[in-house]
Amino acid sequence: MSNTASTPSVTGVLDNRRASAAVVSSLKRRYAAEKRFRAYGMIAVGFALIFLIFLFTDIIGKGLPAFTQTMIRLDVTLYPQDLNPEGVTDHEQLLKVLSTANYRNIIVQAITDLFPDVTSRSDRRALVGLVSPGATFDIRRQVMAAEEAGRSLIGHRVRILVHASDDIDQLEKGHISVDVAEAERRVSDREIEWFHRLKERGLIETTFNTTLFTAGDSRSPELAGLWGAVVGSFWTMLVTLALSFPLAVGAAVYLEEFAPKNKWTQLIEVNINNLAAVPSIVFGLLGLAVFLNFFGLPRSAPLVGGMVLALITLPTIIIASRAALKSVPPSIREAALGVGASKVQTVFHHVLPLAMPGMLTGTIIGMAQALGETAPLLMIGMVAFIVDIPGGPLDPATVMPVQIFLWSDLPERAFVERASAAIMVLLGFLIVMNALAVLLRKRFERKW
Repeated sequence: MSNTASTPSVTGVLDNRRASAAVVSSLKRRYAAEKRFRAYGMIAVGFALIFLIFLFTDIIGKGLPAFTQTMIRLDVTLYPQDLNPEGVTDHEQLLKVLSTANYRNIIVQAITDLFPDVTSRSDRRALVGLVSPGATFDIRRQVMAAEEAGRSLIGHRVRILVHASDDIDQLEKGHISVDVAEAERRVSDREIEWFHRLKERGLIETTFNTTLFTAGDSRSPELAGLWGAVVGSFWTMLVTLALSFPLAVGAAVYLEEFAPKNKWTQLIEVNINNLAAVPSIVFGLLGLAVFLNFFGLPRSAPLVGGMVLALITLPTIIIASRAALKSVPPSIREAALGVGASKVQTVFHHVLPLAMPGMLTGTIIGMAQALGETAPLLMIGMVAFIVDIPGGPLDPATVMPVQIFLWSDLPERAFVERASAAIMVLLGFLIVMNALAVLLRKRFERKW
């Protein structure tokens, strides 16, 4: 009897051991699979970081030289016959005369005085080419500033800093090699010799490129700046915010709090979600067909750009606003209704203030998305070459992404530098906006 009873127990022990071995083997396989999955994830993150580091290194390496500018120090004589040939004495009239005076002759005389051995017409033309065409604006700005301050420079000999040409700037920065044949570089041997002679006299200086942040676009790289695109982006974003925020919040409040749950509201919700995935260039085509061709609004204006970008950001802000409204506990609504508040009072006095931080976060993210858009703005003409700084939303303007697109398409290396510098500035704006969204969420977030 005991032998018969012991047989099943031995069999059960063996089965338990086999089951335990199978479980252990299964656990080992699962642990190994988890380790492989973590390894794949770490490899993916590593590749992403490598490419990100490569991207930032390339952009920063190309963009940093744009923050410096090569300048030439010249001693110029401001002859009255060049600046005020008619002897105007009235202050207002004199300012008008000085704004249109012939400063080019002053530059030519100053640079040729430094090289009296250069006598032929072609050599003198090449010598004057060392100086940027914007040097005349440098002198005019200083002369008129002094005149407005009550200390006239007319008839005096003064030392001023003027912009060097873009080729000389690239030569000073080491981007033009003097070891290659003369036919293979943009600077001739004579120009290199003149440049070194100026440098030996201490007349070449490298300064911080304030022009990059104070001027508009220009055909000359050394005179091109970001300020026009920055102001254009400001007006465009202002119009976008003024249109998209109230419309998106109103739509979110209606759909979440007041709209009946039927097939029509479901259709609207599906369309809003689909619009968030529509390529941005489609909105540009819509703006071209409706805002420009049908309504006749001004082309290349921040008003039209802001309206197009508002259409792009509306779905993003609506979705974020609805999520913020859903995060408010139902007890808030029930408590307000329980003490006699109406539906409108409950929403606008209690629910909306609690959901506003989430709405603001979604709005900032949507605005950051709009700030980086290029394709829809190209469709409405904001790709135009704009020199003047826009003074309002109806003036012709461009924005920073489009300015980057324009500069990156030009052959001069100096424009490549400025395009990379503009990318750095744009990335800085985007990082600040996203950091602000994170801070707002952390600062005003309510946990229920």
